[in-house]
Amino acid sequence: MKPETEAAIRAHAVTEYPRECCGLVVVDHGGDEIYFPCRNVAPPSKAGRDRRNDYFVLSKADQGAALDRGEVIAVVHSHPDWPAAPTQGDLVSCEESALPWHIVRVDGADGEVVAAELVTVHPTGYRAPLLGREFFHGVLDCYALIRDWFLQERGVVLKDFAREDGWWEGENGPDLYLEHFREAGFVPIDISQVREGDCFIMQVRSKRANHAAVYIGNGEILHHLYGRPSQRDVYGGYWAEVTRLVVRYVG
Repeated sequence: MKPETEAAIRAHAVTEYPRECCGLVVVDHGGDEIYFPCRNVAPPSKAGRDRRNDYFVLSKADQGAALDRGEVIAVVHSHPDWPAAPTQGDLVSCEESALPWHIVRVDGADGEVVAAELVTVHPTGYRAPLLGREFFHGVLDCYALIRDWFLQERGVVLKDFAREDGWWEGENGPDLYLEHFREAGFVPIDISQVREGDCFIMQVRSKRANHAAVYIGNGEILHHLYGRPSQRDVYGGYWAEVTRLVVRYVG
């Protein structure tokens, strides 16, 4: 990376603090490497004040403008008040992008905002563990866990769906699980027929079905609650009470 590119990244990170900055490194049509700052259009994190749960979403308009300038060769974002080491969400997203990621730490706890270490990660084939994975809505969440379970355990690629953080809140929002489970290849079944690989669609502290778990046998489910690590639980009690539907993948 050119020193001028790194300097521009650091300046952008400081300017955007305490919000995560994001941008793209581009080789323009003249062969020059430049940093193209983008808007972070992610809504504020709902997972508490822990910086590890923050995330970014590149503006689509800005991505298009960057592509007009030349070839995108890297993705950039900052970690405000948190080490530049990649999170599991960063590693998964890096794999999906098939590009290097530059992550810069920016600190402002003492009143002066300063860009610190910069770490670069590359796609290496990383997969987040099914159990104990970190939570990043839209990247590592309850539906992502189900998709990854089916890929790793069954070799099945489930359709993904765009979803904004907090889609289940408010009076008139979408009901994504109930609206799309058939499109993803699932059909309803009776709970008495449940077997490994079937999924429970649940309604957790919401007016809509906003959570799902995969049945892994022996009376246990694997699921990923908002803001918590993914975990196993015995199915029954509260989880049975909040279940709205049991579905089976049929392709």
